[in-house]
Amino acid sequence: MCGIAGYISKYKDLSQHPKILENMSGTLKNRGPDEDGIFLHKNIALIHRRLAVVDIENGKQPMIFARGQETYVIVYNGELYNTHELKTDLLLKGFEFKTESDTEVLLKAYACYKEKCAEKLNGIFAFAVYELHSNKLFLCRDRIGVKPLFYSEAMGEFIFGSQIKTILASGEVKPVVGEDGLYEIFFLGPARTPGNGIFRGIEELLPGEYGVFEDGKFTKEKYYRIKAQPHTEKEKETVEHTRFLLRDSIERQLISHVPLCTFLSGGLDSSIITQTASDYYKLAGKGKLNTYSVEYRDNAKYFQRSLFQPNADTDYINLMIDSADTVHHEVILENSRLCDALSDAAVARDLPGMADVDSSLLLFCKEVKKNFSVALSGECADELFGGYPWYHNKDILFEECFPWSRSQDIRRSILKNGILERGEEYVRSKYEETVGLAEKLPSDTKLSSRMREMFMLNFYWFMQCLLDRKDRMSMECGLEVRVPFCDYRVVEYAYNMPWELKALGGREKGIVRKAFEGILPEEICYRKKSPYPKTHNPLYMKLVSERVKNILNKKNALTELLSKSGIEDIISNPESIPSPWYGQLMRAPQILAYIVQLDAWFEHFGVEIDC
Repeated sequence: MCGIAGYISKYKDLSQHPKILENMSGTLKNRGPDEDGIFLHKNIALIHRRLAVVDIENGKQPMIFARGQETYVIVYNGELYNTHELKTDLLLKGFEFKTESDTEVLLKAYACYKEKCAEKLNGIFAFAVYELHSNKLFLCRDRIGVKPLFYSEAMGEFIFGSQIKTILASGEVKPVVGEDGLYEIFFLGPARTPGNGIFRGIEELLPGEYGVFEDGKFTKEKYYRIKAQPHTEKEKETVEHTRFLLRDSIERQLISHVPLCTFLSGGLDSSIITQTASDYYKLAGKGKLNTYSVEYRDNAKYFQRSLFQPNADTDYINLMIDSADTVHHEVILENSRLCDALSDAAVARDLPGMADVDSSLLLFCKEVKKNFSVALSGECADELFGGYPWYHNKDILFEECFPWSRSQDIRRSILKNGILERGEEYVRSKYEETVGLAEKLPSDTKLSSRMREMFMLNFYWFMQCLLDRKDRMSMECGLEVRVPFCDYRVVEYAYNMPWELKALGGREKGIVRKAFEGILPEEICYRKKSPYPKTHNPLYMKLVSERVKNILNKKNALTELLSKSGIEDIISNPESIPSPWYGQLMRAPQILAYIVQLDAWFEHFGVEIDC
């Protein structure tokens, strides 16, 4: 895993502007702490920062390949999981290979297939290839959107990077947020509209999209869409197919030339990954698998059961340690550090995020990185296989709204009267755009049709928000985290699986549970879903409340938007909030933490408002 960037200028000889390139590269240092490289040719620069994981000696970038009259240069962030198949195909076409790196395979796949190479890739990636003779730049992002790729195009300048801050570091784009950006932050955040970079002039390639910059113009093409297809398999075949796809995805993602571990929460998804990885390691003679979990100081003392979090994780983690026979490490986070890291997490994400759900992951990844450079995590199973409560609550299911943020009232309450008056209308338009993406079959029932819409809502919003979080927090620590449930084959299969099979036995992720019966302990297989662990310690609420009170005493662009009385009411009456700000976990302490992150974001990036 790495960080990439590039700059094509119509006017500048970039060799005369080393400071700009140095600044852009510097923003990617944490993503690629092992090596850095640059390709510089007149008005184009390609920048790479490397986290060495596969073929450590020979995978250096930018990588260059000459074929015929053309010379190709690649910078690449990601991992291919079908490298062997792709390499075999290219060998049959006469290509030769000097390294074991997937970078060389990807570069030569582009040389062979050009834009069509994207359709042949299974992996998580964002990459750029520059054709020296043709003066053409190709950008591509993976099907699911696991790896980020932002860009800006204006006045003959084209800049791209793995992070928003990389583009801002060019000096060509200012940290200006318009009205739509504020709607994103206050009414949709921490999610954001796919492709929206929040800052004016910054966009992001969509999942499954590529772009070409040529003759001063940037054109984009969608090479991958989730399509509706009939599901023809019976229950037994569906169970077996689900098991095969998940095991195959996990095993493909265990390839690494540096130490690898798994995250283990004791939930179904992380347990499937851990058990599969442990079995694979033993068969391969690699010894015991290492696993990691996160907990908070004194959480057992203050834990409160809820609809979203019915039980604590500890007993289930211990059960899985015994079942998979792993070497386990528990990371215990202090509430004061959790609060302090809110600002660091906002800077790492380039935006206010999921509050302490972000900052805890940042601290957790820092601890994991002390011993490992690669981890596997169970993200996205809930979005794909109907794991969240809103899939199963008929009172919510058919509501025409984002189910994780059904009411805008709490968001409206923290803003001054008369501010961002079209907020609810803006959210409604984004909802309607998204459900319109759901391809359906004529045979779909009302329930089947709605489940396809729900799939798209979760895929393009909730899932992308979690993938953003996982990428930015882990890569800020130089830790590569792989997400096997995001294999596009799993996504396609889940999209077309009938609801009565997906929710087999009337349970969330019922088909996945059935697929791993007899492989996982029964208590794990049929444990009620529990979300990412959060702190229940009242000390945390006290700490974030104090931070927010100090923020409200400032006079700046942010506080000009905020309602002091509305926020003070949250501090005084935390239990009065009718529903979470976002998802399952963002209640009063997290809403206040979001304001802390907003303040850090405004200050660090020098955010200007223009609307």
